[in-house]
Amino acid sequence: MVCMELSGQNADIKSAKDLGLVTCRRCSRVWPIETEVCARCGHAVQSRDITSLQRVWAFWVLGFMCYIPANMFPMLQTRTLLQVQEDTIIGGAVELFHYGSPGVAAIILIASVVIPVAKFMAIAFLAISVTRPSKVSPHQRTVLYEVVEYIGRWSMIDIFVVAIMASLVQLNTLAAINPGSASLFFALSVIFTMLSAQAFDSRMIWDVQAEATDHHAGETET
Repeated sequence: MVCMELSGQNADIKSAKDLGLVTCRRCSRVWPIETEVCARCGHAVQSRDITSLQRVWAFWVLGFMCYIPANMFPMLQTRTLLQVQEDTIIGGAVELFHYGSPGVAAIILIASVVIPVAKFMAIAFLAISVTRPSKVSPHQRTVLYEVVEYIGRWSMIDIFVVAIMASLVQLNTLAAINPGSASLFFALSVIFTMLSAQAFDSRMIWDVQAEATDHHAGETET
């Protein structure tokens, strides 16, 4: 959100919307609020995305639905001459810990369990916070949104580990490691949660704050 501080004793923070301006979300060029298409990049310009929350919740539900089988089905299948072993995400991390790799096990647990669950909770909190009053400040919620977007690029680390292990341990009939069915669901879950975070219009955080401030000011005057 573009803000401007007006000089004077009773200075107010005005949003771009209040000043009759709108920012292109692709190239960040500022245009008059009646502009429909950015002349610089050709992207559609909107003061607010009115369908943002609908898409946020739609992608969130799809991501959560995929995350459940991603933890129930095997992520890794190890075949040897004598047996076939299938491990889930948590089961594989436990196996790595028992084999003397606690660091790798911790990374997998953090990247595959802690971070995805935290992302689900953070996105849901942000979506709810713009529909009702929140005790968390707009600045803190904006920082939370930026963190969720930043860690999205690291969400596929578990898939990378499986792919690397599968490519390294291929001894034909002696031993082989292959990705399990959970890898597909996990990848879909990551994609949907990333789309959910990107669909969220963070400008709504400040809109709620502005409406609450105006309402409080109106009550004070009366």
